[in-house]
Formats: sequence, structure tokens, C-alpha cells
Amino acid sequence: MNKLQRGFIQIYTGNGKGKTTAAIGQAVRAAGAGLKTYIAQFMKEYPYSELESLKRLNDFITIEQFCGDDFVYNRQLPDEAELKKAAEGLQIAKQRMLSGNYDIIILDEAIVAIYFKLLTVNQLIDFINNKPDNVELILTGRYCPDELISKADLVTDMKEVKHYYSLGFKSRKGIES
Repeated sequence: MNKLQRGFIQIYTGNGKGKTTAAIGQAVRAAGAGLKTYIAQFMKEYPYSELESLKRLNDFITIEQFCGDDFVYNRQLPDEAELKKAAEGLQIAKQRMLSGNYDIIILDEAIVAIYFKLLTVNQLIDFINNKPDNVELILTGRYCPDELISKADLVTDMKEVKHYYSLGFKSRKGIES
């Protein structure tokens, strides 16, 4: 079923806006070429707008959300329930990756999940090490550790130069959420 002869490892990181947007854009582009993408979103239980738009491409793109981020706003470490959801989500994504049904696997916000102690660097390195040669793997999130950068074939660092958040504007539906 897989149509890629060679799959690379891509990382979209940095403090700027656009990491998830770039990964989803890649999935949409791939759908146009008949490739199938699986997206696992970590720390995103909120009904982000991309969930609705990607339903229209569900023959080509599957998206699931695992674990929330309320603990971040409460300035706490994740509890056992959130840790379990993150680990289960990574396991499900690994099963999808190894199934042969997907050309691209996206682990959205998996990198920042390391920073917030939901996942570990070793869990993601294990995931990378199990990637079939013909599957493209995309990881997103701030604070990418060097161990992951060294495993990647492409790394894009989204740098914030200017953002309207600093003027007090909140997240807007359809733009940031």
C-alpha cells in the first residue's frame, strides 16, 4: 500500500508559530498525491479547527488526539492519567506506523511533550528507530533536544520575530485554534 520508496525524518521546532500548520500542510499535499497520513496529536484535547477540515480528507488523513495540557496552565507536572494517555497514544501511533497502511506519520507536539515530562527522549528515539524505510516521519514541538535533531534528516526551526500575542491578542478560531 505504501507508495514512498524512501521516507525521511522531519522535525519542525522553535518558538515561532507554524509547526503544526506546516505538518498538516504536508499531510494535505500528500493527500493530493494519493498518500495516506496518520496524525497523533499530543497535549491537544481541545477541538482545534483542523479536526473539522481534515474530516473532509478522511480517505487520506487520520487524526487522533492523546492527552491534554491543563497541567501546564496549572503549573504542575502531568498526573498518572495524562502520562498513561501519552504513552498509549505513542503506542497506537507506533502500531499505525508499522501497519503498512500509512505513508506519513506525524507526531504533533510530541517534542514539547518531552519538555513537559509526558514523554521521554528515549521513547521518541525508540519510535524513530522502529520507523520503516518507506515511511516519512514528522515530529513537531518546541524545545527539541539535540538527540532528536541528530536523528533527523530535515530540521526546520520556526523562529518568532514578531507576534500579535505580545499586543494582548488571544488565540483566534481558525487561525491559532
